[in-house]
Formats: sequence, structure tokens, C-alpha cells
Amino acid sequence: MAKESIARNLTNVRAVINFVLREHGLPTNSAFSGLYLGETDAPKKRYVPTPSEFKSLQELCRVQDDELRWIIGIIINTGMRLSEAVGLSKDDLSLGSDVPHIRVIPQPWRRLKTSSSERSIPLVGVSLWAAQRASEASESQFVFPKYCNENKALSNSASAALNKWLKHKYSGETLLHGFRHSFRDRLRAVDCPTEMVDQLGGWSAKGVGGRYGTGFRLEQRWGYLQELHLASNPCSCLILDK
Repeated sequence: MAKESIARNLTNVRAVINFVLREHGLPTNSAFSGLYLGETDAPKKRYVPTPSEFKSLQELCRVQDDELRWIIGIIINTGMRLSEAVGLSKDDLSLGSDVPHIRVIPQPWRRLKTSSSERSIPLVGVSLWAAQRASEASESQFVFPKYCNENKALSNSASAALNKWLKHKYSGETLLHGFRHSFRDRLRAVDCPTEMVDQLGGWSAKGVGGRYGTGFRLEQRWGYLQELHLASNPCSCLILDK
């Protein structure tokens, strides 16, 4: 594991132990404080696919046209975390509304990473196609029943299968979580305001002002995602994708 991951997990362990100690009226434990994990390594940048690579990946997903490729398709133009996508129920999809979109909300089988993660994301391009195909194919309440049930969203299983496919069929440098990193870069490339980027990706707002109000309207969000989609698919028709 990376040193950052080790430190993060130790923080969780320390919090759990100290919580139990406080519950029993015992002094908190400092055994995990100040642990030396070695020199901090320079952070490794995730590989970000180019617009042409995104275009070819979308074509591969449409050709293979199955549950795993629908997961990739949904993530490409929404920037969703894998666990968020895998844990979708059909009730989270609004495909017949004026602006088709996904609601990312907490579920008994899948929690959200932060309170900022709860959001609505318009569907454009391959993400709209994937959501429609997955919803039509599923015979259960879950959009991806192979990887989700009433007890748990099996995001680790989906991640292993998807990263293996990406490595062998697409690019050895590309990992699924890199799509979320690239989502922010792609929004920057279409001059999307930072506050809008944070709202679309479910990142915490920067500053007190960013937490005021109800945020951008769904139609405004759709506009920037449509631009993001067209940047990777310049021949796409705006009307058909909406």
C-alpha cells in the first residue's frame, strides 16, 4: 500500500480505539500517534486519456454492449465513483425527464464518501446510452444486479474485472479511477467554473460561500456536460444526445 493509504487507515484505527476507550471511561491511547512511515514519496499522477482515446473507448463500450461496459459508459461523462455507479437503483435514474439525470444518494447497501457526494448529474452521450441500456436489461431493482444486492455493492469485484479489461483490451496505462481524475480536467478544458466542477463531481465546496444556496440548476449542469461530451465527440448531434 502507498504510505498515504497506510496513514489514512491508521487514522481510522486510532479513531475507533479511542472512541471505545472514551465509551468505557478510559484514557485515550497514543500508541498510533507520531508513527514514522518513511520519507513521503512524490505523488504519482494517474494517467489521463486523451479526447481521441475517450472516443475510441466509447466505441468499444458500444460494441461490446454488456453490464461492465455500461458501468464504464456511465462513469465516462458523469465522473462518478465506481461504488456510486455500481450501487445505483432504478429509482435513482430519471431517464424520462426533460433533462435525463442520475441522483446519487445514500443507500442501505452503499454509503457515500462524504455529504458533498449527494448530487444530481445530467446524462449525456455515452452515459445516457449506458444508463438506458442497463435499465432496460436489468430485471431487478438494481441497475447492475450482478454487482449489487440488498446487502452490498460489490465495487471491488467490478473494479478488478474492469481494470483487467482496460489493461488488455484498451490501454495498459488506463485505470478506472483515472476517469474521475480526467473528468475534472475535461471540465476545466470547457471553462467550467470551479464551483460547478465541485458540484458535478461531488467534491467538497471550497470556502464558506460555496456552501450557500442550492447550487446550479440541472439545466446549467447539463450545458457544461454537453460541452464536455462534444469535446470528445465533435461530430455528435446536440439535439439527439439531449
